[in-house]
Amino acid sequence: MTLKNTCLIGLTAAILFSSCGGKKEQGAGGPGGPGGAQVLDYKVLELQPHSATLSVDYPASIQGQQNIEIRPKVDGYVEKIFVDEGSIVTKGQLLFKINAPQYEQEVRTAEAGIKTAEADLALARMQVNKVRPLVEKDIISKYELESAEYTQQSKAAALAQAKAALANAKVNLGYTTINSPVSGVIGSLPYKLGSLVTATTTEPLTTVYNTANVYVYFAINEKQLLELNRDGSGTKPLKDVIAKMPNVSLILPDSSVYEHTGRVETVNGLINTATGAANVRADFVNPKGLIRSGSSASVRIPHVVKDAILVPQSSTYELQDKRFVYVVGAQNKVKNVAVKVMENTAGPFYVVTGGVKSGEKIILESSGNIPDGTEIKPNPVSAASVYGNLK
Repeated sequence: MTLKNTCLIGLTAAILFSSCGGKKEQGAGGPGGPGGAQVLDYKVLELQPHSATLSVDYPASIQGQQNIEIRPKVDGYVEKIFVDEGSIVTKGQLLFKINAPQYEQEVRTAEAGIKTAEADLALARMQVNKVRPLVEKDIISKYELESAEYTQQSKAAALAQAKAALANAKVNLGYTTINSPVSGVIGSLPYKLGSLVTATTTEPLTTVYNTANVYVYFAINEKQLLELNRDGSGTKPLKDVIAKMPNVSLILPDSSVYEHTGRVETVNGLINTATGAANVRADFVNPKGLIRSGSSASVRIPHVVKDAILVPQSSTYELQDKRFVYVVGAQNKVKNVAVKVMENTAGPFYVVTGGVKSGEKIILESSGNIPDGTEIKPNPVSAASVYGNLK
């Protein structure tokens, strides 16, 4: 082998050795190796107490101010129906006609009874007028006059009874035409023309819903009821607390806010032992009839919090019925922490009642799962940019 070939082989080996050594070193400490995991940037917010007016939503059901069941008071067949389901009626408007000829016959019988009673009374009066002069002349005894007068009183009572029977018959006959007792909206009509109805029929002919004003019912738990009654100086009468409550809003099923606000009027003093809640009623005007009885909605009540820890909802996630935030601790390492939040709070923030405290830092917006102990690069965000829209 020549000297030239020997030098070429040595140079090639040196290049190969240098290349292998370089790859091994990069694997130990390069960006893709075990010791070189990429540290990601996250927006981080330092928690501080804030005061604000937030909203609390409660699921609610709606009932009309009056839900009047229309029931027949007499037995008969449905002869005419003057309204349709969902139609709007006014007080006194004709709804149904019941075919019950027996009540017409009772009226005629009572009228004939009055004529008979009037004739009997006239005859008794004639007898009194006939006997009185004879008694005064001592032709007959006084007993005859008293007997005639008692007979006259009896016939007068019989006439009064006949008139009462006629009035009762006319009332029963009046029950064959049914008018609306209130203004409102007609419900379902389960009985059609020709259906037999009685005074003991289980299902009503229809229901008239007076929805000029509506009652919105929702429930609060025992703790919320206790907070409602209590203030800083002690305990106020519940009626005084209710009177000072702010107006409430109604959130309709399409998530829109009803144009009129309402007032909380009553709080049931009895707590339901099965649910542990007390019923609350709020009243709303309904001039356009937009709200129908039986529908569902939510009541939104303004709630003032003072010096509370407010966490943006976007910075939390839910797992197994618990809510978590990512807390950034020492050495910028992340820890998943469960937090307790105020129930039913509406809006972009949760009111935190436990789990984190003032001064701690959380990841403001996160996506995906960040395991405990993950190191991040915090990017601090000012509190003004997060809480600037609070009132």
